[in-house]
Amino acid sequence: MVAQQPGTRSQPGSGSGVLLSGTVPPLADAYYPRDQSGPDLASSLRPGETVVLVHGAETDVAPAAQGGTGKTQLAVEFSHAMWYARAVEVLVWVTAASRESVVNGFAQAANTVDASAQDEDAEVAAARFVSWLANTRQPWALVLDDLAELGDLEELWPTGASGRVLVTTRLPAATFQGGTAEGAAFAGSSLRVVPVAGLNRREAMDYIASRLTEYPDQRIEALDLGEDLDGLPLGLAQATAVMSARRQGCREYRSLLAERIPHMPAVDGVSAAVLATWSIAAECAHELPPAGLAWPTLVLAAMLDHHGVPGTVLTSPAACSYIAGRPSTAGGTDQTVVRAAINNLAHAGLITIDPASPARTVQMHASVQAAVRAYLPAADLEQVVLAAADALLETWPDGDGGPDRGQHEHAQLEQALRDCASALRVTDGGMLWKPEAHPLLFRAGMSLEHGRLSDAAITYWKSMVATSTRLLGTGHANAVVARDRLAAAYEAAGKSADAIAVFQTALADRERNQGPEHAETIAARSHLAHAYQSAGRPSDAIALYERTVAGSGRTLGPAHPVTLDARASLAEAYQAAGSPPEAIAAYELLLADAERQLGAGHPTTLGARASLGAAYAASGRAKDAIAQYQRALADQERMHGRDHPDTIAARASLASAFRAAGKGKEAIAQYEQVLRDRERTEGADHPDTIAARANLAYAFRSAGRLRAAVPVYERTLADRTRVQGPDHRDTLTARSNLAACYQQARRLTDAIPQYERALADSERMLGPGDMETLTTRCNLATAYYTAGRLADVVAVLQRALSDCEHYLGPDHQMTQTVRENLDAATQA
Repeated sequence: MVAQQPGTRSQPGSGSGVLLSGTVPPLADAYYPRDQSGPDLASSLRPGETVVLVHGAETDVAPAAQGGTGKTQLAVEFSHAMWYARAVEVLVWVTAASRESVVNGFAQAANTVDASAQDEDAEVAAARFVSWLANTRQPWALVLDDLAELGDLEELWPTGASGRVLVTTRLPAATFQGGTAEGAAFAGSSLRVVPVAGLNRREAMDYIASRLTEYPDQRIEALDLGEDLDGLPLGLAQATAVMSARRQGCREYRSLLAERIPHMPAVDGVSAAVLATWSIAAECAHELPPAGLAWPTLVLAAMLDHHGVPGTVLTSPAACSYIAGRPSTAGGTDQTVVRAAINNLAHAGLITIDPASPARTVQMHASVQAAVRAYLPAADLEQVVLAAADALLETWPDGDGGPDRGQHEHAQLEQALRDCASALRVTDGGMLWKPEAHPLLFRAGMSLEHGRLSDAAITYWKSMVATSTRLLGTGHANAVVARDRLAAAYEAAGKSADAIAVFQTALADRERNQGPEHAETIAARSHLAHAYQSAGRPSDAIALYERTVAGSGRTLGPAHPVTLDARASLAEAYQAAGSPPEAIAAYELLLADAERQLGAGHPTTLGARASLGAAYAASGRAKDAIAQYQRALADQERMHGRDHPDTIAARASLASAFRAAGKGKEAIAQYEQVLRDRERTEGADHPDTIAARANLAYAFRSAGRLRAAVPVYERTLADRTRVQGPDHRDTLTARSNLAACYQQARRLTDAIPQYERALADSERMLGPGDMETLTTRCNLATAYYTAGRLADVVAVLQRALSDCEHYLGPDHQMTQTVRENLDAATQA
């Protein structure tokens, strides 16, 4: 899968590429095609079907909890087959070890197939992806690797006639066959459970023979070794890796294995045979140069997520210091030594390395992780836990990715780091709370918020509040910050009542403990005011913002960022409360003060000017709005240059102001410049460029220049279809806009087919009750009416009325309008 990395986008349906979301692991160097014992998923898994790979019959060597039978590698082989045969247009790989990782993986996939709503909550995006799977005609394949709990797929179970679903799990087969309450819902669906056992005798023999090629006698007793390890791919991979590294034969290795197995201490879920192959492999890796570094490297990796650790974590200063046993700045020499130790672990079969994946570079089987953790002396736990925590913190990126890093790659890295932090918390022995919370704990929670994983963030911060209060007390700074973050998570999730309750408590505590004029009290007052604003309580918000502005001005000064932010929030609250004069006056005063104290090019000044322009426009003061937008554009261009994204955005705002003021000629000139700037800086196929072309088309149409508008709308639809696919919501909107322009131009023979196609696509993608579907149906009826097709008008409006009454209710304004139009049509 080196042809295209996760998050890369190629044109679906063109025959030249596949949309890929997620990180597909590589096929292991030791992978053996299972022609006899494998399920041949590439040919047997058909569209509309779900296959679940579960553990085969338990044996002493292969207990179900241990895994290691090769389920994930079969899923990788299936993904490669779908990719290279171009059997699908969308391929999604999701590590399903938790509800959070499922939701995040589905949300990333939603924005891969339809990037029109990237600011939505991850749960909403995940549900949108499941709906897309159910309705799209594009062939797709989805792999859910290592599903931990069936409940993690609640309301997110993926199905669709065009798609193949493959699940790997250590859950028992009965879970998916009606043996549990959760599984009962899926027992009757097109779901097939496939047990995966170890290699059969012939495959095991062939596997060992293919791996041992140094000298003829090396393979003597290979068949016996395969039986010793019950054909388990995990054990065979470790055994053959050690024999290759040491140039041993099967007979010598079997003797060592037989001697080792009886002395293996018990580790839950791991057989004595696998513990023996692991311990032999660990000794082998430790002997390879640079000798002595393999064990600390293995221990550090085992503290983190076995699904994959970013390579930069293991080569960070904290990691290098722990592995080398001395302080390190992670210079070139130290990183080279650590990479050599990592490679030694791979040569011994203890880890796999995916150099193409920054997020999941180093992977380790769960049984190896369990063995390492079980063998780690308690006295060494604190040092490795703190080293792992520091390494994660040193590696964690700032910001939210953006175009340079790539939002998909950034999201995958953040998820990998959160998974590593979660794995570390499981076995930290309380070390991350001594003497107080390690900063990693707060960074992980903030990452959930940045990833818009609202439900997961709420759960996480609740746990942080409970733990910090129990261990440190309610007044400790860690508990205070955790409570603030919990309130912010409630607010982000739209749970305003919960957010307000927590913010009120936080404000009361600070007023009591620190006084009403303390900077933290002022900040708490601002947070509560914002929560009131989000909850639709503008009068309460205004009262608190006014107090915040006054208090901040006295305590921090009029030019302090907190004061200026509070004044901007107060102006916004006035606007939301329906008090335009007060809002405009507040913005005017804020702009004057910011420009005097900070300068015309300061971000606060630029933001105040843009907000004032919007307030003028909302109040019908078009001339004043245009003047502010013109000044904002000039300032942005002077500060950042013509090609800066903020400059282009400012020009687009000015164009919109011209259009709203009825100045079509000026608006078109600015929209044309925006389009040229977008094409030059981002390319013709960038979504922002296509959106700029759509805005230009609308400006032409608003100015009555339909002959100019039609070809621009046609180009926009063609670009949306080619770049984003026929089932993208933006493509659907582009088709509806083109149909409306055709209709306005009296080109009904062109308008009606576009409306019909838009209606069919909207109903399939969004459902019959979606407002866009209902609106498109009514628009089609209008086009039929203009064309004199009254029978079609009545039929479409009858269906529209039925859907409106069912989905919106009989008293909804749209329902009433459709009813009136239908009455008029039937009487015509």
